[in-house]
Amino acid sequence: MDHRITEYINLQKERFTADLKRLVDIKSVREAALPGKPFGEGPAKALAEAEKLAAEHGFPVVNFDNYAGEITFGDAPELMLLAHLDVVSEGDGWTKSPYDMTEENGRLFGRGTTDDKGPAVACLYALETVRELYGAPKTGVRLVLGCGEETGSEDMEYYFSRRETLRYTLSPDADYPLIHLEKGRFAPTFTKKIADPGTIIEINGGDTANIVPGKANALLAGSVPEHRGAILVEIARKTGATFRVETEGDNRRIYCEGVSAHASTPAKGVNANTALLTLLSAIVPDCELKQEIDALLAMVPHGDTDGATMGVKMSDEDSGALTLNCGILQFDGTVLRGGFDLRCPLCANEGNVKDVIAARLAEAGFAFEGAPAMTPAHFIPKDAPIVKEALKVYEDYTGQKGECLAIGGGTYVHGIEGGVAFGVEFPGTDYRIHGADEFAVTDELLLTAAMYAQIIKDLCY
Repeated sequence: MDHRITEYINLQKERFTADLKRLVDIKSVREAALPGKPFGEGPAKALAEAEKLAAEHGFPVVNFDNYAGEITFGDAPELMLLAHLDVVSEGDGWTKSPYDMTEENGRLFGRGTTDDKGPAVACLYALETVRELYGAPKTGVRLVLGCGEETGSEDMEYYFSRRETLRYTLSPDADYPLIHLEKGRFAPTFTKKIADPGTIIEINGGDTANIVPGKANALLAGSVPEHRGAILVEIARKTGATFRVETEGDNRRIYCEGVSAHASTPAKGVNANTALLTLLSAIVPDCELKQEIDALLAMVPHGDTDGATMGVKMSDEDSGALTLNCGILQFDGTVLRGGFDLRCPLCANEGNVKDVIAARLAEAGFAFEGAPAMTPAHFIPKDAPIVKEALKVYEDYTGQKGECLAIGGGTYVHGIEGGVAFGVEFPGTDYRIHGADEFAVTDELLLTAAMYAQIIKDLCY
């Protein structure tokens, strides 16, 4: 640990905060593409402001057509730092202004303070710190600022079509201590035309595969017989969901409420789709649609989140267990549409996951929409030099144990050879990322800048 690094960075606190405010105050949410602005006005404006900041700090920026900006410090770069300037929309429930950063009790409030403008500024200050303290590096370092991470990382697809990957890549867009393994993903959607829907007029479940749906409903023709009320109570007890029935003209709509969660941790939620299917199976008369509902439940019964009933349950020591979420469920009167989201360990492949699911769906008469592909897991061994270096720095600067994490979600480095996610969220704190009143802790951002500066010094000097 070089105390000169922390001393230098801590002296920059006011300037750091002012620089970050300039970025946070820009609403850089993706909108419709404009000429020369593939993600709309906001992300391009944020990148332009970042270019001004970089110039003020003495670093020129190469703009890759407003997909990303790149700072290169030194020759023959081997280390890449990757952060993003786009943000998700503000949503509801804020007590602060999402696009007018404010400071309160050491916390910086605003959209992007933690995800990911704060870390982007921390990386910029890390570059400045090593330059001012140590001069030019032996091998260079690049800071890449993307503009499309939140909507599928098209920015990196474009960037890497024009630039090579480097030996090492670090991204402060996730969690500390360090994420070295991200599960693969298989998210097929499937459909079947229904000739005989019986009394079911429509079903409206989740429409996003990577979220455990918290709400779903179905419209049934006619009334729900009184004796079925006891079944509603029993299914609610069995599933953990709640149901209510409302009259719509001559019909009845059944509302189901569960508990939403991320698809990478489906056991933390109560899936409203599968709970509603369980109820419909119990109360609607026999028809073709009921038979398909029963077929779906035979593959993904309520509460089965490990793929056991589907026949794809598996796990390995490095990445843990496969998870399965039934995130999409829709019936429009003609077509029944569903969708799964599986987070797959290293041992998963097309033969033991995709082919098994395809066969089970085909047995029930369902067909995939399109040609869904499996995204492979992203894995960097624990003994890789970049992993060992980052964890050593983490322990030196925080006094906490550095360890590798394996997750079901994906980070900005997924698919980037040699890439690991290092920070920026410290264990035990909810920074309200993607929620109302997102915040960052000023001293933690400065600590991130210090740790990144130390890594640059150790690897590049």
